[in-house]
Amino acid sequence: MHKRAPAWLGKWLVSGPPLLYLVVFFAVPSLIMVLASFRTPGEFGGLAPLVDESGAVDLTLDSYTRLLSEPLYAEIFVKSFWYALVTTVVCLVLAYPLATLIAKSERRHRDLLLLLVILPFWSNFLIRVYAWMIILGPNAALARAVNGVLALFGHEPVPLLFSAFAVLVCLVYVHLPFMVLPLYANLEKHDQSLLDAAQDLGASAWQRFWRITFPLSLPGVYAGSALVFIPAFGIFAIPDILGGPDDSLIGNVIKQQFLETRDWPFGSVLSLVLTVLALALAGLAAWIGQRGVGRLASGDA
Repeated sequence: MHKRAPAWLGKWLVSGPPLLYLVVFFAVPSLIMVLASFRTPGEFGGLAPLVDESGAVDLTLDSYTRLLSEPLYAEIFVKSFWYALVTTVVCLVLAYPLATLIAKSERRHRDLLLLLVILPFWSNFLIRVYAWMIILGPNAALARAVNGVLALFGHEPVPLLFSAFAVLVCLVYVHLPFMVLPLYANLEKHDQSLLDAAQDLGASAWQRFWRITFPLSLPGVYAGSALVFIPAFGIFAIPDILGGPDDSLIGNVIKQQFLETRDWPFGSVLSLVLTVLALALAGLAAWIGQRGVGRLASGDA
């Protein structure tokens, strides 16, 4: 008879590869950034030697002092937070009815509808962003229609491209599927008998939605909000391509510090702050979601 493998071996075979992946591609780079944030910029960019000519270890808090002493970067963080928040809210408003429609559709139509939701992922991200330059361009039909309506009311033409409007539109477009899919996965599992019972008791359509459907869908709302907010908070490609000079977000500043200014210590500080804020927001969303689930469970009980 074959000897049974120890239980710990099976656990390590299952959890070992993803744990190793996280250590190599997340923990180690994060530690490198932490160390780099205490370093001094090199004479030609990058990092200065860790040990100077006198043999002393060159570690400093100058980058952190610069972050705290210059309010410009706090303003950029706030602006990035605002863009991500607006993107999340708009995605939620647009995704909820769409996810509800898919969840209530006949099974033979659901696969097609879900395919249409994820279809944009089949093309390259940058190609989709550059396509919006054509859609929002000054000679595009959309810009002509908008400016034509504004002209009827005596307003001057407004540029749609290279503006905050273009950035927000593309942010919503790119992240909308990340809100639809978690909501659909939640709404598809709802028990229709609860809504039927509420209707029999005289509840209106709005009461059924607000008292039953929406509370039960909160885990999907929290998951979708986290999946949209966190990447939108640190994104840089969309503001870089579609935004104007006043639409730079914190992701653009970090990219500038590493690739243009080549001030790697300060770029590391900004990256660490962004990472900590994103993790804190993800933890807050998870905590709120657990509390919501707990309240629903106690209410059902």
